Amino acid sequence: MKLSVLPTHGAIEAGSPAPLGATWTGHGVNFAVFSQHATRITLCLFSADGQYEAETVALPERTGHVWHGYVPGLRPGQAYGFRAHGPYRPEEGHRFNPHKFLLDPYARAFTGHPIWDDALFGYETGSRHADLSMDGRNSVRFMPRCLVVDPSFAWGDDRPPATPLTDTVIYEAHVRGLTMGRADVPLRGTFDALASDPILDHLTRLGVTAVELMPVQAFLDDRHLVERGLRNHWGYMTLGFFAPEPRYLGPGGIASFQRMVRRMHAAGLEVILDVVYNHTAEGNHMGPTLSFRGLDNASYYRLADNPRHHVNDTGTGNTLRLEHPFVLRMVMDSLRYWVEVMHVDGFRFDLATTLGRTSRGFDRNGPLLQAIRQDPVLAGVKLIAEPWDVGPGGYQLGAFPAPFLEWNDKFRDQVRRYWRGDPDMTRKLAMRLSGSALKFDHDGRPATSSVNFVTAHDGFTLMDLVSYSQKRNGANLEDNLDGHSHNFSDGMGAEGPTRDKAVRAARAQRRRNLMATLLLAQGTPMILAGDEIGNSQGGNNNAYCQDNPVGWVGWDDADEEFLRFARDMVTFRKAHPILRQKRFLHSRARALDGKEDLFWRRADGQTMTEVDWNNLGQRHIAVELRMAEGTPGYAAAEEALFAVFNVGEALDVQLPEPPPGGRWVRHVDTARPGARPLPARGPKVHVSANSVVVLVLEPDRPAPPRRS
Repeated sequence: MKLSVLPTHGAIEAGSPAPLGATWTGHGVNFAVFSQHATRITLCLFSADGQYEAETVALPERTGHVWHGYVPGLRPGQAYGFRAHGPYRPEEGHRFNPHKFLLDPYARAFTGHPIWDDALFGYETGSRHADLSMDGRNSVRFMPRCLVVDPSFAWGDDRPPATPLTDTVIYEAHVRGLTMGRADVPLRGTFDALASDPILDHLTRLGVTAVELMPVQAFLDDRHLVERGLRNHWGYMTLGFFAPEPRYLGPGGIASFQRMVRRMHAAGLEVILDVVYNHTAEGNHMGPTLSFRGLDNASYYRLADNPRHHVNDTGTGNTLRLEHPFVLRMVMDSLRYWVEVMHVDGFRFDLATTLGRTSRGFDRNGPLLQAIRQDPVLAGVKLIAEPWDVGPGGYQLGAFPAPFLEWNDKFRDQVRRYWRGDPDMTRKLAMRLSGSALKFDHDGRPATSSVNFVTAHDGFTLMDLVSYSQKRNGANLEDNLDGHSHNFSDGMGAEGPTRDKAVRAARAQRRRNLMATLLLAQGTPMILAGDEIGNSQGGNNNAYCQDNPVGWVGWDDADEEFLRFARDMVTFRKAHPILRQKRFLHSRARALDGKEDLFWRRADGQTMTEVDWNNLGQRHIAVELRMAEGTPGYAAAEEALFAVFNVGEALDVQLPEPPPGGRWVRHVDTARPGARPLPARGPKVHVSANSVVVLVLEPDRPAPPRRS
């Protein structure tokens, strides 16, 4: 390949090995890229319209394993990329092919997405030698370009809300999924739409405190989806760890993301990103060569004993080699970039077990997990682990070190099963309501460590959970074989939409029970976007490729009654510190008053015994809660709560004896949504069948005079 001498911009200069990526200095651009095993890295600069390679030049300097050069005169908006020269020996783990145009792992913006063609592969597709062959076609016309950007932004007085974990209510949402169904939202499907007045008004009125966005780092549309007329909707196939997804950008490029964050912060909302650092979009050894594979396959990826193949602990074909110093550096640089430059407030780490893997398996003190924990930039943000992957010993719920929170799938499954009426679930419900202490109460971890959820993007929506006993994933064109088959769901007498009033009423009641349980439990609650308005995906529990009304929130059919109930439950949680504790409840006597902080009771008021816990016919549980033993006096702000979770027939439940001057007042009754607080009129409270009731111990007050 002929090398230019950069006639337009002058001769390339040495530049600097740091920072990595393309950095505009005000007078030109410094380029730096890591490759340990390359023999040469060439920089490709494109014409103003981005259509052709105007100039190609070898980066002149190598410092350690970083190749670098400086081009005076270049400005933001310049399109660029790389080609890497070196050995093509897949059997040794090396897949260099200078015919393949490569994206910069540190690129801050892309012009679009790859267009699927066989030229994207480093080997000759269809060759009898498979990936051991080498393809000589130039891939550039099928690839997006990297863009030099100026990330500066007028943040003004932007400040992170810094909501304490005890007060946090997470709302998991998708940029397009949340906004495409709103006719009153401008620039639907973009970051600007997400920060529009109608969306912000909805979120603030609901009372959530943080929006957890499904992947917004640039991602790939899988070839098999494109060939079926579908696309990657969810985004768990990362192309670049610094660049926002191009289809979500509005006017102004990456500034649209920054505008979104600034507006959310002004509304009191934190922004948490779902990030995928466990794998990339390049797949296994038969995947395309787009970036990392072509720059240094043996460094970026964990390779099997036969280095031709990749370790696949993620189920996606490859696993990032996070113990490599430069791969570790890339991830840390990416996290710091999103915090310092884009002002995000936290991260949810997809398949986080992979992030702790070394050659010896999962290590809670693995290099990346240690690096994150010690980093001063990340010390002030929320860190959430999805505590599993598909590799050996991949299920690690409760094993992550502080300050990580963890998605708690046991909460999801066991709460679903309790309200479905499965036997032997009473003890399990009690454990989930009290913060899953057996999993999380160690090593100084707080009770907020458990991220509780009943639904998430992966699975049924709340409406579908009570409307379908079986998944309906035919639209994915995979013969309904994809997605979970063990959903612990229930159509409750019908399958899908129905006009049967009794079935509809039962479904509404169960949704209220599930939402109430979520918001009454110790831990950090997470609500799936759309659940609060009864959104359905038509029984599709794996809408990863449904960028259409199936995967979009259906605002036109909003269930306003359930929305009011969800708002009321969030408000109730915020009003009662007993529900938002940092310390775990262990039925221990408090120094404050000698009373235990947790009582589990039967309907007759007696303490639950081991016989009761093991009784398969036990259909209810009552709990009396106080501020935990050890809570400082300044935080012991509330007397007591009493809650009943009844999946059986209606019953009368004995109330604890209130202290002199106190009374029990019913504030929550899922059988009577919207009812005003009602003082208990005797020693018992009536609990309807299949319902949740919560009473608050309040100071006794004389009854107001009757109006004539």
